[in-house]
Amino acid sequence: MTPDQIAEINPDLLIMDGFDDCILGVAARFGSEQFVVYDYNRVIERLQSSGMTHDEAVEYHEFNQIGAYVGEHTPAFMITIP
Repeated sequence: MTPDQIAEINPDLLIMDGFDDCILGVAARFGSEQFVVYDYNRVIERLQSSGMTHDEAVEYHEFNQIGAYVGEHTPAFMITIP
């Protein structure tokens, strides 16, 4: 799913710059606004490809991405099961 496709669903959805290939889709649940869902492992891999170790990538991701609440449309991260 591309940012353009997401904008067609809901232009208010928040997208992380540089992580388009980590997007799984858009989710909805009762009592909540829609939000973009990212593949947790792909995000970690993307951070590692920028020069971080695995531990640095996990720490950065947990603090700066998972830990960042930016409103009703804050993205979520899913660990996929093969």
